[in-house]
Amino acid sequence: MPNKTFNNIPLSVLDLAPVLEGFTPEQSFKNSVDLAQNTEKFGFNRYWLAEHHNMPGIASSATSLLIGHIAGATNEMRVGSGGVMLPNHASLIIAEQFGTLETLYPGRIDLGLGRAPGTDQATAYALRRTLNQRVEDYPMQVEELENYFAGTAAVHSVPGEGLKIPIWLLGSSGFSAQMSAQKGLPFSFASHFAPDNTVAAMNMYRENFTPSDLMDKPYAMIGVNVIAADTEDEAKYLATTQQEQTLSIRRGTPEKLQPPIENPDEAWSEMEKAVVEQSSNSAYTLIGTKETVKQGLEKLLEETGADEIIINSQIYDHKARVRSYEIIGELME
Repeated sequence: MPNKTFNNIPLSVLDLAPVLEGFTPEQSFKNSVDLAQNTEKFGFNRYWLAEHHNMPGIASSATSLLIGHIAGATNEMRVGSGGVMLPNHASLIIAEQFGTLETLYPGRIDLGLGRAPGTDQATAYALRRTLNQRVEDYPMQVEELENYFAGTAAVHSVPGEGLKIPIWLLGSSGFSAQMSAQKGLPFSFASHFAPDNTVAAMNMYRENFTPSDLMDKPYAMIGVNVIAADTEDEAKYLATTQQEQTLSIRRGTPEKLQPPIENPDEAWSEMEKAVVEQSSNSAYTLIGTKETVKQGLEKLLEETGADEIIINSQIYDHKARVRSYEIIGELME
């Protein structure tokens, strides 16, 4: 495996368009535009938005619309989905939406696909009107989507047909790794929330990769949580926001993104502290100064051989979030 450094692999941005406590989604979208414009200047490769529903702290539910908004506010960086949850949609609708995006912003749009609903069962029913869809149907849906872009389907996607829109398969298990390999597609692993399966999935993808018309060799990206700041103490303080979010999801009471807290030991029970410690000590969650983050990312590159890293930073203060990405961006210089 070739030695990889920040000089020869790209870094990218994963944005959940967080809704901050005390603010509305309107502010989230303004923050996302500002973050995208700044990270483009910092040299980041792509900017992905994730589809979630019925989540008070995530505003990127209408993912295609927000991708267009971000693409229109930037100039060169790639913009896409990380990802669109395909079982929530008819494949034709996604072909038309991303065909429209690619037509408006040629050569800049990525279509990352996931097979989870990105929500709870009740919301999945509200989205699809039925829960009869099976995991086994997902490969068929992906093939339908490919056929719409290729112009080999009985129904035509206008726009969309004939366009070369990169399809990525996203996953947190071996399923999407295997499927990406078989289809010769790029693969993105959600190691930022499923770290234990990362190396096995990456190996499975590479070992089973079949060249396609799109790609002659595998290309894999990993997700990493990063909270970077000018001091270790500031980074640890900012990171309590992400830790609070983890706890709220574990409790089954998701909420808006909360401000950081000064004394987490007083706010959390012993069991909650153990949950926070486990998530924060993951190799795929890096909290600290530029040097701390650099060492962590270099270790992950060595262990996974990733071709690209996409970074999620759940930070309440928008200026601190931009600064975190600025610090990370300095690693690419």
